Amino acid sequence: MNSSMWRLQLLFGWLGFVLVVPSIYLLLGLPLVMREHGWSGTDIGLFQLAGLPAVFKFLLALPVQRYRFQRGHYRNWAMLLCLLLAVLLVAASQLSITGNPLYLFGLAFAASVLATWADIPVNALAIKLLPQSEQVRAGSIRSAALFLGAIVGAGVMLLVQSRWGWQAPFLLMAGGLLLALLPLAWLREGDAQAPNSQPVNPALADWSGYFRQPGARLWTWVLLTSFPFVGAAWLYLKPLLLDQGMVAPKVALIAGVGGGVVGAVASLLGGRLIQRIGPGRAIPLFMLWALISLLALTAAVGLRADMLWLVAAAFLLATAMGAVSTLVFALMMFFSREHRQAADYGLQASLFVLTRMLVPIAAGVLLDRSGHVGMLAGLSLAMALVCGVAVLARRSIALATGDQQRPVI
Repeated sequence: MNSSMWRLQLLFGWLGFVLVVPSIYLLLGLPLVMREHGWSGTDIGLFQLAGLPAVFKFLLALPVQRYRFQRGHYRNWAMLLCLLLAVLLVAASQLSITGNPLYLFGLAFAASVLATWADIPVNALAIKLLPQSEQVRAGSIRSAALFLGAIVGAGVMLLVQSRWGWQAPFLLMAGGLLLALLPLAWLREGDAQAPNSQPVNPALADWSGYFRQPGARLWTWVLLTSFPFVGAAWLYLKPLLLDQGMVAPKVALIAGVGGGVVGAVASLLGGRLIQRIGPGRAIPLFMLWALISLLALTAAVGLRADMLWLVAAAFLLATAMGAVSTLVFALMMFFSREHRQAADYGLQASLFVLTRMLVPIAAGVLLDRSGHVGMLAGLSLAMALVCGVAVLARRSIALATGDQQRPVI
């Protein structure tokens, strides 16, 4: 990979990082504080509704796709929305964590709208500028950025808040966004639409065209089911460790920082494995690994194993999340058509978030009714069904991604 590709990959990795940190801090970091203040599992799950705007990414993608700049179309959209998010974070720093809970929910909701919206032109720009040969690497870098965001948003920012107060995390996150705007402003995107190409129609007919792509329908089932069950287990990992007797700062350090590092490394290694064996063979392999990680965590909690085994099972779950995330992000780029990057990416992201948001609510209810073991057992059973979906989809996705040279068995 030449130096220009490296610069692009690093830029999009940084943009993904600074956009995900605010959402992770509010939706994954604060549940630890909520649990300390007596919030129930159901309450924590319902708070995830602040991430509801992400479900409507397909609608937010429409103005990005339709209202086009003559030069630097996706770049200008990304710069505008990132700047607005930075302003919101500065304003949020003036609130108080002990204030009205509705303000806290409103803050998370508004930040989710802007972060979700900005993510669309950023990833559409990446799909447009990066060649197909770089998509798996881009997926692994984006997944690694997500886990690094988890380290900062769900670990480091909690420590920053406890040491320097409510304002500090928001001001740091706003600063990171402003730094990302500098290299983005110099990026040359070119024309928003290639010469002699047909005009883009961001209507429902265009979305139906997404499903007509070879392999897209089975891929959509994988997209819907591959991540939410391991993601739900990860969401409730901090409350689980807290309920098992681990002190809050240690929970933030182990689950927030340690788990993030493990997930980031697994993302990069997972990308290399996908490039070696192909997406078709990687899909059932990665889903099976996710099932094994959930079963390991269920066994560790159910058998009341020592804290060392519990932490090891948590890190195993982080490796599965990293591998699955890399696979999902890479294939989302592949199934986004030329000149329709924003619309197709927005549609896939909405479908991805839909189950990722609903499953934690159900898992929270299950947690309150049957405890951690019952919740993890339910998630494991669901993941076993996902493995069956992966087996059914592996061949069509291998053919759609041009992976015929590797046998898919």
